[in-house]
Amino acid sequence: MRRLRFPATDRFAARFVRAERGSVAVEFAFVAIPFLTMMFALIELGMALLAYTSMETATLMAARRIRTGEFQEGGANSKSDFKNLVCANMTWLSSCSTDLYVDVRTFSSFGTLGANSPMAGPAFNPAGTCFTAGAPTDIVLVRSYFKWRLFTPFLSGGLENMGNGSGMRLMSTATAFRNEPYSDASPVGAQC
Repeated sequence: MRRLRFPATDRFAARFVRAERGSVAVEFAFVAIPFLTMMFALIELGMALLAYTSMETATLMAARRIRTGEFQEGGANSKSDFKNLVCANMTWLSSCSTDLYVDVRTFSSFGTLGANSPMAGPAFNPAGTCFTAGAPTDIVLVRSYFKWRLFTPFLSGGLENMGNGSGMRLMSTATAFRNEPYSDASPVGAQC
């Protein structure tokens, strides 16, 4: 059997194989998607760490007001007031008012405080949070929870902890202390 030859096609194919112009663009096209995915993942990881440290610092600053009695003695001393106090130190996060949850409980001893485990991932229930700032010398546990929306598909599998396919990461921070004796009131003991 005789093979048909197409000289124009053969010349084009040979020229195409030898050509070097545009090779950088072709190589970049192969590398661009993984490179950009890694860059977005790095940016998102940095943003998540920034959100966590901001939440931790804001929680510590707000909890100090409970510890010294300034929060309890002030006029605004509800759960939403405490949440607003935490959010006031996280102003760069516009979703703070909707995605932040606070849980403040009092205990009779540090031993019973240690047995109280936090809500995690898919088990998180905002209705299960509590709020009691306590009285002088009460032992108080302050927890903050923040729902972080993941936007990089590459990180979703590794960082998502609120259920498969939710695209959410639950961040939490906690601090425990004994309230200062800021007044002569009696301790309230364990509540919530």
